[in-house]
Amino acid sequence: MLARVQSYLLQGIEALSCEIEIDLDDRSLNRDTIVGLPDAAVKESLERVKAATSNSGYALPSGRLLVNLAPADVRKEGPAYDLPIAIGMLAVQGVVGFDGRGTAGLDLRKYLLAGELALDGRLRPIKGAIALASLARAKGASGVILPSENALEAALVPGVEAIGAGTLSEVVGVLRGEIEPTPTPAPDIEAMLSTATPPIDFAEVRGQESVKRAIVVAAAGGHNLLMIGPAGSGKSMMAKALPGVLPPLTPDEAIEITRIYSAAGALPPGEGLIRIRPVRAPHHTASAAAIVGGGMVPRPGEISLAHRGVLFLDELPEFPRFVLETLRQPMEDHVVTIARASGSIRFPASFMLVAAMNPTTSGDVRPGESGRREMERYVGRLSGPLLDRIDLHVEAPAVGWQQLQRAPDGSSTAMMREQVAGARQRQIERQGIGTPNSRLSGKQLDRCAELEGSSRSILGQALAELGLSARAYDKIRRVARTIADLAGVERIEPAHVAEAVGYRLLDRKM
Repeated sequence: MLARVQSYLLQGIEALSCEIEIDLDDRSLNRDTIVGLPDAAVKESLERVKAATSNSGYALPSGRLLVNLAPADVRKEGPAYDLPIAIGMLAVQGVVGFDGRGTAGLDLRKYLLAGELALDGRLRPIKGAIALASLARAKGASGVILPSENALEAALVPGVEAIGAGTLSEVVGVLRGEIEPTPTPAPDIEAMLSTATPPIDFAEVRGQESVKRAIVVAAAGGHNLLMIGPAGSGKSMMAKALPGVLPPLTPDEAIEITRIYSAAGALPPGEGLIRIRPVRAPHHTASAAAIVGGGMVPRPGEISLAHRGVLFLDELPEFPRFVLETLRQPMEDHVVTIARASGSIRFPASFMLVAAMNPTTSGDVRPGESGRREMERYVGRLSGPLLDRIDLHVEAPAVGWQQLQRAPDGSSTAMMREQVAGARQRQIERQGIGTPNSRLSGKQLDRCAELEGSSRSILGQALAELGLSARAYDKIRRVARTIADLAGVERIEPAHVAEAVGYRLLDRKM
């Protein structure tokens, strides 16, 4: 007897159809087999399925089971096939209907199933629940049946019933009509986003008003930022507070980020939606695959997990140089392509790079020529092309004990967010949604950031004295455009260009 159950397989952050065929030959005593390019976790699935089925009170089939995962030429991985294999195994025994006839419950042909089984029949969460629900909608299916922990994720996709279950017995009861299915209601995404609050307020950061100003500029235009200063000056704290001044997530952006986290298995437990722009802070020992993404079956890396948010690289020169160089293309294109012999997968990677570093390996600068040479050697670990792609270089000086003792009296997150919102609104009116100043092309720069008179002279002098590249030239124009937007003016003034040039700290060899 043959049964078919619909499920999915993940490729990157997208779901593809996977039909699971279960054939029971009660005349054969050969061992049970799974075919269709399964990985080790899938090959072990039959043992989990049999234990979970038996411990849930259902009889095991007598004879040989053959499980085929189609399409057979695409690799399958993970334990998400446990539930559909178990339901298929019960279907060939007649416990549940699989052809839409003879059952008062749900029509199995109209639902996609996925879930990992514990040995006692409990369902454990899976990766890519949003992608699964999106696939169900694209196929015209009625809905998905999956673990309860994933139901809220799947419910984010409109037009799809997301039926969560806690155990295998509960799924069987729903399919047989013994338990009334209760689809998870679609969440109010806008209400969930409106209650999100940043974890750190900039008011908690003592001093560093010049750095806060640079952060406002970076957030207003979507620019990359490098903070240079001794240990304990608040660089990490400010980087983690940065999402609080960025524009709030839109519902589409929140779903997009949640989709990436769900596919990577990085969604926090109990969270059906990412509500705050992410901050990813990988350690400097992280590999290139961990940062950019990769693996035998490509998975999103830190730059994709930082999509629409912040990638924070602390102690930037301590990262291996070849790892940092892999960031250059994603910083320009805002996507990363992982190529394998079987094909290539693209992951979104639109992030703000915020980096921090000490001026030297010892954390401070010794006086005299030896200290200057030590500083230059340390900064020399970073390539010129990478530094060119960082718009603002700003110094974060040590904070004195007098400032630490004072009550918070500097810029707060609310104040900075208001400035950023005003500048972003001016950019939307001028350039349209989705094109912050950091992404202005050469033609757009010539139109939106035209320099006249003294402004052009200041920039020309900076180019000659600092030996800036063409990329740095455009970076300065983009930053100057953002500073003018923060000032609420359309014309870029000499003071705006001078401030933008002042943020090219490393171009001046510190």
